[in-house]
Amino acid sequence: MDNRELYPIGDAARRSGLSVSAVRFYADAGIVEPAHLSGAGHRLYDVDTIARLELVRTLRELDTDLDEIRRLLEGGTTLHDLLTTHLEIVERQERTLRARRAVLRTLIRQGGTTAQADLMHKLVSMTDEEREQTIDDFWNDVGEGLDVPDGFVDRLRAVRPVLPADPTAAQLEAWIELADLVRDPAFRDAVRTYLHGTYSTDMGRSIASAPSQDFIYGNGAALIEEVLAAHRAGESPRSPRVQKAVTRFMEAAAALSDTPLTPELRDRMAEGYRRIPEIERQIAEEDAASEDPVYDDTHGRYLSLVAVVNGTAPEEETLPYAWIAEAMRAPADGV
Repeated sequence: MDNRELYPIGDAARRSGLSVSAVRFYADAGIVEPAHLSGAGHRLYDVDTIARLELVRTLRELDTDLDEIRRLLEGGTTLHDLLTTHLEIVERQERTLRARRAVLRTLIRQGGTTAQADLMHKLVSMTDEEREQTIDDFWNDVGEGLDVPDGFVDRLRAVRPVLPADPTAAQLEAWIELADLVRDPAFRDAVRTYLHGTYSTDMGRSIASAPSQDFIYGNGAALIEEVLAAHRAGESPRSPRVQKAVTRFMEAAAALSDTPLTPELRDRMAEGYRRIPEIERQIAEEDAASEDPVYDDTHGRYLSLVAVVNGTAPEEETLPYAWIAEAMRAPADGV
């Protein structure tokens, strides 16, 4: 294209990707005026004005307001600032659309009513403070009068959803389900009943005690992860590294009850780990037949939804119980 050549309005329209009427409109609106008027009054455009028309077309496709385009072309703003502003607008629109999509998907899946649609819209539109209060109200109700060790409910309360500023559709859908559940009195009652039945017994109170919880989610978790890392690396359960790690884990576990780690205790713990898959099957069968609230439908459902909202849902991993049991088994020559 010759920088000095002038082009009639039809050529300018074709080269800029606009219609003739659009080029004429932008000229009349003072957005992009022609470079020259012929003696017969025909509008003529040079390379610079055609380039400006191309920019206007692009910005209009991005829904940029004409006044903003005029300010840009007149030097009242920069292209960088204009595009930055519009990126922010597009991102807000994207978040809004994502929230609407989550509501629609949930409604379609549940066969929702108009009232449910209104509720779900309110749930995804909550502020951070409102979400925090919703979870606090849930745990305040569940924990009221619950016969469990001191501090246990506070530990449960600490595991809470934190919806990111730019959530995915899956995170929004999980939050809708979770918020709907924790506001449901029947779900609150079921969680309270499950927690009472599980942690008010002697064994349950022992597990819910502060030392046991510190071990399960603190030092113990780190030690067993070290053992599992060795398994993932293909090491033998009787290798020196595995034996050292698993012994530290068992010593820490035994210390919870002030019990020395003897060869006999190692073998009992090993047998317990070996039987875990069988025990899990028995629990699953009992839960399936039970009329009482069970973990997967109560606290377990809460935790799984929180993990999705927080983006921390773990990948499924089948634990090598037989391998761990072999690692725990006491050496032939004792501890």
